[in-house]
Amino acid sequence: MANNNIGSKRLVVGAGYGMRDWLAQRVTAILMAIYTVVLLVLFLTSSESSYVAWSGIFAMQWFKLLTFAVIIALLYHVWVGMRDVWMDYVTHSVVLRLLFQVATIVWLIACAGYAAQILWRV
Repeated sequence: MANNNIGSKRLVVGAGYGMRDWLAQRVTAILMAIYTVVLLVLFLTSSESSYVAWSGIFAMQWFKLLTFAVIIALLYHVWVGMRDVWMDYVTHSVVLRLLFQVATIVWLIACAGYAAQILWRV
């Protein structure tokens, strides 16, 4: 009898990231969209658009935390996307794919550190 991989006994292969990563991409995109709307509202309702006014907005602790949460969401969004790109298009060498993934992680951690440094310097 032939190998029957149909129905409830079928062999499921793959990394298994599908639904979790799909949901993570949507949730982080929604968070970034809400933040963009908040920034637009602040910009459009502000009577003054100087450095002092903007640094006043970013000086509030809740806004720094919101901004950093959005930056972390952005970095996770980028990680999921870039990991998928490396997995889909760098197929000839596992070592090269791993190197790209590690380089991406190091770059994103450096970006998070730099963003935190900028935010808490204001």
